[in-house]
Amino acid sequence: MGRRWGFLIGFLVAVGLLGSGHGEQQPPETAAQRCFCQVSGYLDDCTCDVETIDKFNNYRLFPRLQKLLESDYFRYYKVNLKRPCPFWNDISQCGRRDCAVKPCHSDEVPDGIKSASYKYSEEANNLIEECEQAERLGAVDESLSEETQKAVLQWTKHDDSSDNFCEVDDIQSPDAEYVDLLLNPERYTGYKGPDAWKIWNVIYEENCFKPQTIKRPLNPLASGQGKSEDTWLEKKWGHNITEFQQRFDGILTEGEGPRRLKNLYFLYLIELRALSKVVPFFERPDFQLFTGNKDQDAENKMLLLEILHEIKSFPLHFDENSFFAGNKKEANKLKEDFRLHFRNISRIMDCVGCLKCRLWGKLQTQGLGTALKILFSEKLIANMPESGPSYEFHLTRQEIVSLFNAFGRISTSVKELENFRNLLQNIH
Repeated sequence: MGRRWGFLIGFLVAVGLLGSGHGEQQPPETAAQRCFCQVSGYLDDCTCDVETIDKFNNYRLFPRLQKLLESDYFRYYKVNLKRPCPFWNDISQCGRRDCAVKPCHSDEVPDGIKSASYKYSEEANNLIEECEQAERLGAVDESLSEETQKAVLQWTKHDDSSDNFCEVDDIQSPDAEYVDLLLNPERYTGYKGPDAWKIWNVIYEENCFKPQTIKRPLNPLASGQGKSEDTWLEKKWGHNITEFQQRFDGILTEGEGPRRLKNLYFLYLIELRALSKVVPFFERPDFQLFTGNKDQDAENKMLLLEILHEIKSFPLHFDENSFFAGNKKEANKLKEDFRLHFRNISRIMDCVGCLKCRLWGKLQTQGLGTALKILFSEKLIANMPESGPSYEFHLTRQEIVSLFNAFGRISTSVKELENFRNLLQNIH
């Protein structure tokens, strides 16, 4: 139970490994067999099989999801990349051009996204905007209506909720800027060395629930690794077969590679399940993907609901409650430990010296944290009103954008596994 959830955290940053590299002399069997022979059939803790996931994602979901993520609502993400690292001061900033992030100019972001009314719609957001303004002023003023006073208290309760798995940026900070995710794509940047490995080590060794027998990811500082890393500086984008083998080959990784690939599928199921459970929130008539362009917003909501209904139709969703079954006291403690570990990881993202890596690390951590928040809010979602603001459960635009973009990265990784499987067929 705890081991699989621990890998969920440890594998989050690793999904970007499907495109970087080097290699060694291989045994006679095919490379595809060594990487994928154990990655088939049923996953350890789920009733779902890998082949069903591949077919569902690659042919039914992936194309429509990519189209949605290219829309204005989902491509602009507000982030503070200047927050100081809360754990240590000796951060070495990556000076490479590929590590840089180009923020948006104010006139590049749609007015509807920049305005205060981007959470649901212009009409439904008026009360929420009033509540947020009152909260920023620091008190529940008696001059506010009774309904607004109640909303302010509910809003504060939500912000301090034990269901929040991430320490998120203050998007009202003057250091927070909009970033166009399509112009700042996630990819290999050349960020490596002791500082990069320190991040990995703190996440994997101090914040994951795992047996001691489980090996940490490949250490680029270990003896014999440094020389081969130098080849990563050669700029040639594409499928890096040798690096894929180095990370996932069953023999080269002493059996850990296939396990990592299974964990990728498990992470996919976690986020897929969350999206299936949050459908009622997005079906509410008051919710809009509000950018200010009414026609485009309406089309994008239709596409969003098509995707969500497709996800809901997936036949083999797993039961997340089984992971915290058993003794209620122990289960609650495990949930709380898990939440605190995950919040800690969200803070570690501010210690990443590569700004592009920090951007995507923060986004994907918030996205997965939002998925976990949804999974543990089933009753609140069920009790939402059919119209008007939802005080007990709501998602901010930041959470929505990070949720779908994080799932988009996992969906892309699953799709790329099919490409690597084909490329490795004739390699020995």
